[in-house]
Amino acid sequence: MRKIFWPLIVSISLALGILLGGFIVSASYRGKTGLYTNHNKLKLNRLIDFIEQEYVDNVDTDSIVDRTVTTILEQLDPHSIYIAKNELQSVTESMQGSFVGIGINYYYYKDSVAVIKDIKAGPSFKAGIEPGDRILAADGHKLSGKEITSDTIAKYLRGAEGTDVVLDVYRKTTDQNLKITVNRQPIPIKSVDIAFKMSDGRGYIKLNRFSSTTYEEFKEALDKLIKQDISSLVLDLRDNGGGYMEQAIKMLDDLLEKGQVIVKTVNKGGKSTVMKSKGTGLFTEKPLYVLINENSASASEIIAGAIQDNDRGTIVGRRSFGKGLVQRELMLGDGSAIRLTTARYYTPSGRSIQKSYKMGIEEYNNDFRSRYTHGELYAADSIKVADSLQYKTLKGRTVYGGGGIVPDMFVSIGNKHGDDTIVLLMKSGVVSYFVFQELDKQRAMFNKLSKEEVIEYVMSNDKVFKAYVKHLEGNKLFFKLDKRKEIVKRFLVGEFLSQLFSEEEYYTWMLEYDPMIKKIDSKLSK
Repeated sequence: MRKIFWPLIVSISLALGILLGGFIVSASYRGKTGLYTNHNKLKLNRLIDFIEQEYVDNVDTDSIVDRTVTTILEQLDPHSIYIAKNELQSVTESMQGSFVGIGINYYYYKDSVAVIKDIKAGPSFKAGIEPGDRILAADGHKLSGKEITSDTIAKYLRGAEGTDVVLDVYRKTTDQNLKITVNRQPIPIKSVDIAFKMSDGRGYIKLNRFSSTTYEEFKEALDKLIKQDISSLVLDLRDNGGGYMEQAIKMLDDLLEKGQVIVKTVNKGGKSTVMKSKGTGLFTEKPLYVLINENSASASEIIAGAIQDNDRGTIVGRRSFGKGLVQRELMLGDGSAIRLTTARYYTPSGRSIQKSYKMGIEEYNNDFRSRYTHGELYAADSIKVADSLQYKTLKGRTVYGGGGIVPDMFVSIGNKHGDDTIVLLMKSGVVSYFVFQELDKQRAMFNKLSKEEVIEYVMSNDKVFKAYVKHLEGNKLFFKLDKRKEIVKRFLVGEFLSQLFSEEEYYTWMLEYDPMIKKIDSKLSK
């Protein structure tokens, strides 16, 4: 029996030894690489378990984990962020470019939903909802009162595509209570705010983000302008914080010659990917101006960098934000997600425009204050650039890396210090709210006015200006505006035109006084 089974026993023993040895080596390797056992993960899991099982008080461990994830990501870089599950839907909708709803802009005004205006040709517009209407209930669910939240409003106004919602509406202009049925439909979240041919023959496109629909919108707008035989194009990327890189790349395919470098990315492993223009030839010959400011970031900077480095057009404005990192969205399995930095990008000349974040996130986010202190918002020679980070454009011009795109033509934020504060104030929601309030007092009268009469109403005397100052003071906002009265009035006119007429009327008015547009005009007149 020994002679028969001994070879079999030896064979099995050798096989088990080989398997066991391989398992130990594999375990050792995995442990070293973090694939098999990670003691830090175990430590965090045990800590959460101890808190749940042993801590003296009841604790919401979900919120602890959320804060922990946020803290961990903050140690990496300013753009690796955590998105909680209750925030993910709105973030996703913003980047997808649409949501399903009834299509209104509204304020929660004096404890009720007050319609500012309908989205043109949207469900509410078609159903007969008017600016100034109060929506008191949706399908019998109350939408007025101090206890109502924005989440409650969204819950009942939004819904599945094609479903009806019955709204209880109070129309102040006619003192009527109405029941209006609105059919919910997809509502676009536009990337292109406006696209039109200016009076001087130039095309103008204002882009507010880079979502999944941005290129489609841009292409439609550019096609329309080309058919109108525009003499040049102004692409306004001011205050555009970026979004999907691939949308910017598609746009540059239409603006650059075939084969020109758009951007290079380098990942953790050092692998580099160079994206080049496919050269559709849609708009490659006529003059191009790209407007940027301190809030133009990410995909906006990819466009500005590619246009500048390839000497395709002129960059106008102030130094851009300085974000040269690429994020990827990763789901965490519980409805939440993170945006993790997975690569760096470089402009065609090879420069990284990522500003330093070695001093921490707070200092990083306070960069605007630093630029103001150093006078950069008012003078081009105050812009800090590193001479060691010089690069050359396609035609040999010197450009700089290390913190944003420095424009070819600098434009100050104002004529004197303090103008920046007023501009920021006048771009804030407080102006829109004030104008809605003024319209709500005399909507029947305002509805009869032409555009020219509205401009005259605001600009010819100080009645509206003084009401605005009083409104600010009532909200504990105290500014000395008398010396900047004309700036304030111009912004007020713009908001009146936007709420009463259209975005095109707003931009037509505002661009007439826009310092960046004036800078381009002065260059062309020489």
